[in-house]
This record gives sequence, C-alpha cells and structure tokens, in this order.
Amino acid sequence: MSTPSIMPLDQMREAVTALDTPLFSGLPGDINASFEFFPPKTEKMEEKLWAAVQELAPLHPSFVSVTYGAGGSTRERTHNTVARIIGEAGLPAAAHLTCVDASKAEIREVAEQYWEAGVRHIVALRGDAGEPGAPFVPHPDGYKSAADLVSGLREIADFEISVAAYPETHPDADCPQSDLDNLKRKLDAGATRAISQFFFSADTFFRFRDAVAAKGINAPILPGILPVTNVAQARKFAGACGAKIPPWMDGLFDGLDERPAARQLVAATVAAELCRRLYAGGVRDFHFYTLNRADLAYAICHMLGMRPKKGPQ
Repeated sequence: MSTPSIMPLDQMREAVTALDTPLFSGLPGDINASFEFFPPKTEKMEEKLWAAVQELAPLHPSFVSVTYGAGGSTRERTHNTVARIIGEAGLPAAAHLTCVDASKAEIREVAEQYWEAGVRHIVALRGDAGEPGAPFVPHPDGYKSAADLVSGLREIADFEISVAAYPETHPDADCPQSDLDNLKRKLDAGATRAISQFFFSADTFFRFRDAVAAKGINAPILPGILPVTNVAQARKFAGACGAKIPPWMDGLFDGLDERPAARQLVAATVAAELCRRLYAGGVRDFHFYTLNRADLAYAICHMLGMRPKKGPQ
C-alpha cells in the first residue's frame, strides 16, 4: 500500500480554515491582481472601459493589459487605450501584440510606437487566424511563433514580456507535453512570465503548475480568471483556447437569462470560490479577464482581502 503524501503545514492550516470558518474571513489581502481589457469600438464602449479602469485603479494592480487583433484599426485602438491608461490613470499598462497578418518590420514599428508612448510591457502572442479552427498561417515576412516574436521584441527594446499558457492544452498542440515544450521555448526566448488561459477547477491549475515545474520552468505563471455571466459566450471563448466548461455551470445559470443581477451574484460566487481554492494552494497573483467590467473583478479582489490603497499608483 502506498504511503500518502504529507501536506505542508501552512497548506494544512489553509485547508482547515477553508473548512471550519467562513470561507473568506480574515484574509490579509496579500495578493496581487492584474486586469485585462479590450479596446473599445465606440464612444459609449470607451466610456464604459474608462469607468472600469477608474474603479479598479485604487487597487493598485500589478499591471493592466489591453488586447489586440489583426488589422490597423484594432492596433490603433489598442495603442490609444494603452497610452491613455498610462498617461491619465497612471497605471502600468501592457499592450498585446500578435504575429497575425504582420511582417517583422510592421511589428517593429508598432513596438517602437509603444515604447515611445511609455509602454514597457508587452503580452506577446502568436494569435489566431480568423475563424475558430482555422490554421494559423504566418505572414511570409513575419514571425512564425510566439517564441520567435519574443526573440524579436528582445532585439527592439528592453520590454518586460508576458506570454500565454494553457492549463488544458492549446487546441493546436499535439499533446500536453508539446504544449509545455512550446511554453518553455517562449520563456527561454526571454519572456518574464506566463498568463494562463481561464479554467474552472483549481485542480486543473495545480496539475498544470506541477507539470510546468517538472519541465524545469520556474517563471511565474499567473492564473487567468474569467468570471462567467454568460455561459454561451464563455463556451465560445473556451472553444478557441482549449478550456473546458464544467457541466454544473449550465445548471447554475439555468433560468437566469432575464435576471442579470442574479447572474452577477452567481458569477462572482463561482469565481471567488475558485480564487479562494487557488489561494489555499499558495497562489497570490491573479489575472482577471474583465470583459471591460470592473464590478465582478473588484468584488472578488475585495473578498480575497484586497483593499484600495492610498497615494499615487
């Protein structure tokens, strides 16, 4: 009979606390949070985004990031959004950059514009080509992978670089090990950290963290948290990134289509419990996919003990 593994004392204490006391009582707020936004397409969406940025700014996030897609208009919106966050909100902002439909010269131009705007952090991604399931085809004069993009950015300026990680394996990967190999290539190329795609089980992240460590990777891996208010939308996101929507989630939101306040409460509860389980397992850094809304991310951070801080960002 095998000998059971012994849980470290601090994790045992956390486990007991999680079972014997109110789940979120007495947390010291010793966490760091970062938040992801997408660039607005209309003036009304810009107002909503800016309201979210201002609501989350007092939490002094480690950084905020702004997504990016192929095409000039998206690039321009991303640049303007990031520049405004840095200039007006005074927050450290990271700009996403992908390989899609761009030559190395075009990427250099965009990266140099970011640097001139005060951006010192890039989220470097391969990117996806159009429709879900469509194969990625690199630009003939562009970078062929995220690892190549990281290497290229290292030659342009001294950026801090984050890359993506996939706890449930990227859909394009042959197997989990090849996906881990790709993650290692990105980090070996000069990336600072990885940000995970969203997931809905703490065990999924812990297993992935163990696999990453076994691969000899010691860079920080930030868990990506997506508070879900729309299961159909989440399922669409999940299909593109390899995440799994647990069957119980449909049941939780069943009958709430016309009850937005109830959906918000359920979403916050599910995501906060996931974060609390991650916290019990030693996680102290969280990355929230906000979908340009502040309320859920703010509530979860508050439940984890985080409070607004005084003074400059």
